[in-house]
Amino acid sequence: MPNMGRYEEVVNSFSWEISEKELGYRPGDIINIGEYCSDRNLRLGRKDRPALIWEGHSGEVKKYTFYEMSVLTNTIAGFLKNLGLQPGDRICLFMDRIPELYFGFLGILKMGGIAQPLFSAFGSESLITRLEDAQTAAIITQRKHLPKVRNIVESLPYLKHIIVVDDDGTKSLREKEIAFHMDKAPRLEKFDIYPSRAETPSVLHYTSGTTGKPKGAQHVHYSLISQYITARYVLDLRENDIYWCTADPGWVTGTSYGIIGPWANGNTQCVLDAGFKAETWYRFIEKYKITVWYSAPTAIRSLMKEGEEAVRRRNLSSLRHLCSVGEPLNAEAVHWSKNVFGLPFHDTFWQTETGSIVISNYPEMPVKAGSMGKPFPGVTATVVDLKTYQPVNKPGVVGLIALKPGWPSMFRTYWRNEATYQSKFKNGWYICGDRASIDEDGYYWFVGRDDDVINTGGHLVGPFEIESALLEHPAVAESAVVGKPDPVNMEVVKAFIALKPGNSPSQELELDIMNFIRKKLSPLAMPQEIEFVDSLPKTRSGKIMRRVLRAKEWGEEIGDTSTLEND
Repeated sequence: MPNMGRYEEVVNSFSWEISEKELGYRPGDIINIGEYCSDRNLRLGRKDRPALIWEGHSGEVKKYTFYEMSVLTNTIAGFLKNLGLQPGDRICLFMDRIPELYFGFLGILKMGGIAQPLFSAFGSESLITRLEDAQTAAIITQRKHLPKVRNIVESLPYLKHIIVVDDDGTKSLREKEIAFHMDKAPRLEKFDIYPSRAETPSVLHYTSGTTGKPKGAQHVHYSLISQYITARYVLDLRENDIYWCTADPGWVTGTSYGIIGPWANGNTQCVLDAGFKAETWYRFIEKYKITVWYSAPTAIRSLMKEGEEAVRRRNLSSLRHLCSVGEPLNAEAVHWSKNVFGLPFHDTFWQTETGSIVISNYPEMPVKAGSMGKPFPGVTATVVDLKTYQPVNKPGVVGLIALKPGWPSMFRTYWRNEATYQSKFKNGWYICGDRASIDEDGYYWFVGRDDDVINTGGHLVGPFEIESALLEHPAVAESAVVGKPDPVNMEVVKAFIALKPGNSPSQELELDIMNFIRKKLSPLAMPQEIEFVDSLPKTRSGKIMRRVLRAKEWGEEIGDTSTLEND
């Protein structure tokens, strides 16, 4: 029986106090995410349980128990405190997915700092934008990324320390640079945890907007209450699960459910610090007997592209529960996973700003392929009218997804940008910026980002339905749909398509695809043009950047591209 039980019963009886009681937290208590994810597990008898199993791109493996993790996070916390860093200081984590990234995150929180995780693939320009805005006090990084930091250090007057975690002290370092080797540093068995409270700032995650500077979503330690119980109910994490979240902690999924959720539940989690390759991923699942797997639709579609034979070559029978995150999961991917794994991927919806899953498919609930699922118990959600922001209250009518403020992990502000934060709230609702409809059974159906919706002849067309139809064609690996200028209809639909191996662009294939989707879409939704591409622009977290494609069609500024995969 899943942890959550039957959805309808839980919705009627749920309160966030359930999570508080399970965690042993009472309002007003000290609540420090770093302590709850490490030391608390020792008190619960998990001292010798593996906390982290890490594998590098070269095949190197490192394993750490909860006891070792507790000591090492203490060690990092003590090191940072001895440098003179203060509670509330923003401390940036700029590393590949190495153990120091995960333990460093908890160590920062233990000493009261605000963790600022950034993708290690960022260049100097992307770095300076975020570090300057946050007035970051320290960066924890690797020698391989040091040149990017050195390029900008003179422009960062608030930056006090650059901590290099893979430096043994034998190489020359410059001013502000400090060598720190986690495995060789004097270990701290005990550390006086910073007495953070519910509203004490914890994590600063930067999101990239369509234009302008990235925004820093500020979260607090009380977010743990949401992240703990959503990991239990949605990801269905149980005592002996071996868990794998493929997200990088530079993205909020990699912290909420790649650090906080699993370790607050005392689970063993695996991390693979290697690029995407189907064979490597399947080998990893087989080798460590992964039971719960949380990944992104882009990765799932890439696995589909590799075909079923790659799955058949491995014993993946350990898998028990699959979830996806990042952007809506097309129905075709759900059907495929049921066919090859014997399990459906359960789509989950949330944002950097929400801090935890807010709409999802649940283990005990029938999956409607292509649907986002239903609101998490304790989260009041609806779709509101595009102009009045009043709830639509009618099945099938498209509106903006809206959430009633008050769930524990909701962001508290945009860093140094309160005006933009306040603009996210309308008529008592937090407006997510995504369009969807709700069917007669209460399931949510994604239409598109508000700024991705296409206005053709006064009719609004969402890209998701068209992209889903295209993906059902046997030659199509990935698709993205945008509006392009049209003198008669304002804009018309254009589709960008990446093909599966063994298929080549041709007029015959284009006609075949058009005829195939004609039976599935309304005339308004039919693409007026198809462009075949080798790949689609995506963020490092796997989201297709439709606005990049749209901007090129309209001759507009692309805006912030720092989170692009190949930027």
